[in-house]
Amino acid sequence: MTNNGSSKPLLFLLTGFPGLEHLHPWIAFPISLMYFIAICGNGTILTIIQAESSLHKPMYLFLAMLAVTDLCLVATTLPTMLRLFWFNVRAVSFGACATQMFFIHSLSCMESGILLAMAFDRFVAISNPLRYSLVLTGSRIAKTGLLMLLRGVLFVLPTPLLLRLLRYCRANTLSHSFCMHQDMMKLACSDRRVNVIYGLFAVLCTFGIDSLLVLLSYLVIVKTVLNIASGEERLRALDTCVSHLCAVLIFYIPLIGLTIVHRFGEHASPLVHILMGFTYVLIPPMLNPLVYSIKITQIRQQILKRLQG
Repeated sequence: MTNNGSSKPLLFLLTGFPGLEHLHPWIAFPISLMYFIAICGNGTILTIIQAESSLHKPMYLFLAMLAVTDLCLVATTLPTMLRLFWFNVRAVSFGACATQMFFIHSLSCMESGILLAMAFDRFVAISNPLRYSLVLTGSRIAKTGLLMLLRGVLFVLPTPLLLRLLRYCRANTLSHSFCMHQDMMKLACSDRRVNVIYGLFAVLCTFGIDSLLVLLSYLVIVKTVLNIASGEERLRALDTCVSHLCAVLIFYIPLIGLTIVHRFGEHASPLVHILMGFTYVLIPPMLNPLVYSIKITQIRQQILKRLQG
């Protein structure tokens, strides 16, 4: 891939904190700590679910899928992020950037699908508990995970191919410390309408549908809970949804914020783009294990048991 027909390979430049380059090694410490918390937290969740046979249930199996997805997302952004902040290496080739972009978007699509599956899990558990084990069998859970994986790959795969067809002739400086489709696409100086249309189509068919179905699931859940006579049972039923609702908010709020910044924030401070990017790729993997460790008694007990033993 060359820049505007030149024989020189096309490179993109990642952005840290403009004007604070001399502080990048210090900024790297909290970023590295966030990565460490995300890796340890999701690794602990996976280890506990794998080791405890009592946790081999639909709710925890979906949680394990979420943890794997978050670990993969962390591994995708870690190399370029730490290279930039520790060693001030900004340049990344088109191929490496497109590959990273593909994994970030496909993993985000998978995470959205897993959160939808977890919403369905809560819907069945509360609305029809007697059929819970019959509906969410091991084979169906495995097929759901495979379907989310294939969906993420198939919907995102055209984006790096479409980016390769574009011509780049501007200063190829990205808005973030990692590569994203919207960011790379904006740097092209050729017609990018196909990229825009396909990107919108992919977002509506994945994140759009997922968010609507999650909302619909919770509307039915709330309706079912309101029909429960006992106030204590209502609270107990809703309490089982709190951790999942937190995970949904932790995922969708940064996603929506980053989308708004890319769409309407052309004149916003570069710091806004940078902070929203960090929030999008680091906050969900870091906070999800903490939320589930605090709210789910079985997970919390196993963590305390391992710390004491």
